[in-house]
Amino acid sequence: MTLGIFILLMLMGMPIAFVLLATTLAFILLDGNFRALETLPQVLFSSLEVFDLLAIPLFILLGEIMNEGGITRRIILAARAWFSWLPHSIAYVSLTSNLMLASIMGSATAQIAIMSRVMTPELEKDGYDKGFAAALTAGSGLLGPIIPPSMIFIIYGVIGQVSIGSMFLGGILPGLALFVIISGLIALFAHRAKSANAPRPTHIDKWQATRGALLTLSIPLVIVGGIAFGIVTPTESAAVATLLAVLLGGLVFRELKLASLPALLQRTARNTAIVLFLIAAAKAFGWVLVFNQIPQQVAGMMQTTTQSPLLFMLMVFALLIVVGMVLDGIAALIILVPILLPVAQQGYGIDPVAFGVVTCMTLTLGLLTPPVGAGLFMASAISNVSLARITFWILPFILAASLVILLTIFYPALVTAFL
Repeated sequence: MTLGIFILLMLMGMPIAFVLLATTLAFILLDGNFRALETLPQVLFSSLEVFDLLAIPLFILLGEIMNEGGITRRIILAARAWFSWLPHSIAYVSLTSNLMLASIMGSATAQIAIMSRVMTPELEKDGYDKGFAAALTAGSGLLGPIIPPSMIFIIYGVIGQVSIGSMFLGGILPGLALFVIISGLIALFAHRAKSANAPRPTHIDKWQATRGALLTLSIPLVIVGGIAFGIVTPTESAAVATLLAVLLGGLVFRELKLASLPALLQRTARNTAIVLFLIAAAKAFGWVLVFNQIPQQVAGMMQTTTQSPLLFMLMVFALLIVVGMVLDGIAALIILVPILLPVAQQGYGIDPVAFGVVTCMTLTLGLLTPPVGAGLFMASAISNVSLARITFWILPFILAASLVILLTIFYPALVTAFL
């Protein structure tokens, strides 16, 4: 009955956070354990009473300040200047801009929204198929949750009691590997673009663009460098980076105005509330699963199936792809990590950071796969490309990301190299 209610509410189009809460309540009522209703508010509250979760609103605020303060625009201008010598360089500009934004924002959906609005028209103007242009901006957005900082890494670290700093460092090489493979896809499709290349900027233009970008790139250096050298925690790095973005946008670039702050803070509060409400709802649903001893049942089933850590990880990979197609990535993470992580650690001796990077990367693919596919729908709507057309073009990018995940499964050193 509980599973049936869950599927029915999903098919009705109810927001996933409400689906999880409704299913939790349905399970409690059907089970007849009414005392659990007294504990439920405490579970919802305690799931958010975690210091590390403070990094989420700070990184959301950082992204808003970057957009309002002209930081995002300067990243794109610098990428244009650096890659102007390449044939049809605008595609590489889009990818490199995504890489640099990923090192600051940490949110794939925000990144896809920004780049779809800015870069898709430019790619189309350069002669690229509009479907490929939209797919490139959406596919490159996968770098957001992999290159540190990453919101989904923060949530995994909180749930699994794993060092968030280690998660950030573990995402660097897989993220760069994905960047290289997508660069190869661009080279493969670049010859289809029909227009002439844009005029090359002068040395003065390049220097001006690079100067603005160098100041901007101090933000990811503060985040990654501060964590790597043990100077700040991930939450503290988010606060320092946000302060730095305010100084750059308000005092150096002079584009961040006081009048824009109320709307900026309102958007930050709304987006933070959405994420944290989803975390609380998913945590309550996970609590019900644990109460019903689902993790122990899954552990026993998997251990009777295989004793091989590699085969276990491949099974998890396949499971997460299917789950990511129908569940929001954060909700799926909060539900599945308490079930699968103990099995991975205790049953198969798998490093929790390597497991976390594979899990987060695989669930992130759900952003680009129907029927949930928030990133896919967003890119389709903003770029004005039909869903069928962008889905066709997105397949090479999904395969590229899957290849990186499989490399990470077979060679965990990609994750642990900097640890």
